[in-house]
Amino acid sequence: MRNKAMEQLDALVGSWRTTMRNAWFLEPADREVPGSATVDWLGDAFVVFRSLRVMHSGDAFAGKSTPLIDANNGGSAVSYGNTVAKAASIKNVDTIITGHSPIMKPADLREYATFNADFITWVRGEIKAGKSVDEAAAEYKVPDRYKGYTIGTFLGGIKNNIQVAYNELKKK
Repeated sequence: MRNKAMEQLDALVGSWRTTMRNAWFLEPADREVPGSATVDWLGDAFVVFRSLRVMHSGDAFAGKSTPLIDANNGGSAVSYGNTVAKAASIKNVDTIITGHSPIMKPADLREYATFNADFITWVRGEIKAGKSVDEAAAEYKVPDRYKGYTIGTFLGGIKNNIQVAYNELKKK
């Protein structure tokens, strides 16, 4: 479910001819790269510059941290991992420009998809154990297998993400 403002962007869906220039990640600084852009919706915005084999993930993959789940604008904790997995399945991408972290590789995006899927599995376990959102939030820790990941604090942080997931999972 996308909000009305996002629906207006459907006019951009399709293939476009474009030239990228003066981008901070192009060397030398004045380099121009002609190419095409294909705009598609996967539940969030991932832009692929095919001629450069580069994906820009924006805040959909801001870095190795718990994500920002904005339920007020259609964000879904349960669908997040699947959305990221779909983006990670895009072929011929070697480099990913994240929203707030160093440049990463497709393997990092695949790992991030798994991290988010594992989070939902953990939330399901907390619900099954009868834990409240507050109890679950107080005990959440990034699993050891995800070295270097952090718990985000923006927009209510992990407690918000757990609450959103509880709301979605209890509807089913």
